[in-house]
This record gives sequence, structure tokens and C-alpha cells, in this order.
Amino acid sequence: MIRTESEYQQAAARVDAERVRLAAHLKAWKKQGFTAQQVAKLREPLEAFHMQLAEEVASYERLKRGQFDEFENLHGLGQILIGLRIARGMTQRDLARRLEVNETAVSRDERNEYHGITVDRAKKVLDALGVRLVTRVEVEPMRAAGDPAASTRRAPRKKSR
Repeated sequence: MIRTESEYQQAAARVDAERVRLAAHLKAWKKQGFTAQQVAKLREPLEAFHMQLAEEVASYERLKRGQFDEFENLHGLGQILIGLRIARGMTQRDLARRLEVNETAVSRDERNEYHGITVDRAKKVLDALGVRLVTRVEVEPMRAAGDPAASTRRAPRKKSR
């Protein structure tokens, strides 16, 4: 996950460089006489890396625009907190000042995606970001004890209006 503007700039530049690099490799492989099948095998890992990096760049850009994925039962809360900081245009240093902690503490928390964060700490981060997190509770039907399918069955989700 890209967490800072500097990381974003570096990743965006790398996406462009990888695109040029892949084109050069393809040209060289064809010139060397590789078959289409051989080129496809050589190209696959390079394209996979490129696509992953491009997705990280696109994800950061969505966060900057304030577009977030849903999360369930607090799984992914850490990524949401990082994304909220990015969407607010704040640096880790800015957030650290608002939380009255050292910047390295924020950097460490974000590197660990706030793993093990307490509810109180999450509230402090949300308050420092000037964000209100609204949740909705959906009660699932009770499962019968010993029902092997119960662990995979879910109640249908209702769409929000």
C-alpha cells in the first residue's frame, strides 16, 4: 500500500519506466527470435509486476479523491485510517502533530496498518483527521449448533439508499 506522496510519485514514475522497459524487452526478444509462446512466458511475470504496481498507484489516487472500499467487522480499518489521512491531504507528520505523538509512531502504526489498534486509539485518529465514521449493524440469523453449512451461510446484504 502506498502511504505517502513521495511513495506515490516514485511508484507512478516506476509504472512509466516499467512500461518502457517491457516494450524494450519485447522488441529485443522478437529480434532474438523467441517464439510467441516463449515471449508470453517471459512477459507474464513482468506484466504481473507492472499491473500490481499500477493498481497500487490507482488505489492511492482513489484515496486522494476520498473513494473508499467498504469494510466489514472492522477488518480493513487500518487501511481506512491510512486512506482517510491521504484523502484529507495530511502527511504523517501532520497527523503526528495533531495526535501529539512522534512522527515515527504514526509511520510505524501505518506500516503495520494499525494492527491491534484499540477502539480508543482509532477514535483519537479519526478525531485528529476530522472524520466521522458511521457504521451500520446487520444482525445475521442464529446458526444451529453442529450445522456444517452454518459457517459459510450469510444473510443477504441490504443495499443502502
